[in-house]
Amino acid sequence: MSEVLVVEKIPCENGDGIIAKFIINRPDKLNSLNDDVMSKIKEMSAWVNEDSEVRCVIITGAPPNEPVEGKRRKPNAFIAGADITEFLGQDSKAIRPKFEDNGCEYIWNITKPTIAMVDGFALGGGCEVACVCDIRVVSDRSVFGTPEIKLGLIPGFGGTQRLVKIVGIGKTMEMILSGDNVNAKEALEIGLANHVVTPEELEEKTMQIAQSIASKSLHTLTVAKRTIRSALDNGITDGLQIELNEFVSLFDTEDKEIGVQAFIDRTTPEWKHR
Repeated sequence: MSEVLVVEKIPCENGDGIIAKFIINRPDKLNSLNDDVMSKIKEMSAWVNEDSEVRCVIITGAPPNEPVEGKRRKPNAFIAGADITEFLGQDSKAIRPKFEDNGCEYIWNITKPTIAMVDGFALGGGCEVACVCDIRVVSDRSVFGTPEIKLGLIPGFGGTQRLVKIVGIGKTMEMILSGDNVNAKEALEIGLANHVVTPEELEEKTMQIAQSIASKSLHTLTVAKRTIRSALDNGITDGLQIELNEFVSLFDTEDKEIGVQAFIDRTTPEWKHR
């Protein structure tokens, strides 16, 4: 039996550290999220936070397998949603633990920068996985959607909350209440996608961004991500104070001195906290 989640460790171009690439590997099921996938996401997210070698995380779905003769090739999918077969016969008592302790929250709590590399369907839980990532790079054949309403449900991995922060309340209402999909072009227009490229350009564009991020001080990246995230939980007055506190604290780090001196000398910084 193949691994439901494959992790590739890609060396950073500056020769120090790695980029961790999570590949959801259930192509015959359009990379849908089942209990095994969620368990592996939790495990690997914890590893990422603990391993100082990891600079950045990319999350994507496995491409479709070659079909057997006479069968149609399955479509590309980032993650086509939760595995609905696991919902059958479940009541609120049985389902609550799975959603209280779910893989999306583990991705959300990764302290390193995260990038969703989306090619194909990002529906339901797949849209929610994309939303817990910091950046979304998308192929032009991708489709986002929150079709849970068609099952008599609503998003349960944080979609009702995070989608509002990304695309606004009006578009979130439309997507969730109608269950209608959003194509890649519209995803870019509403801010759900950071970049839209051809499928052939997707890997290169994603890696370009990941390598750029990975070349920075890991400590400063962590502080920056934490500070930006604070805007989701705080008003502008409290948020500005949080930013000030985080900003001035960096003046006590070696990496600030290294970065400033490298800028003055027009050299590449050799970060202490890699």
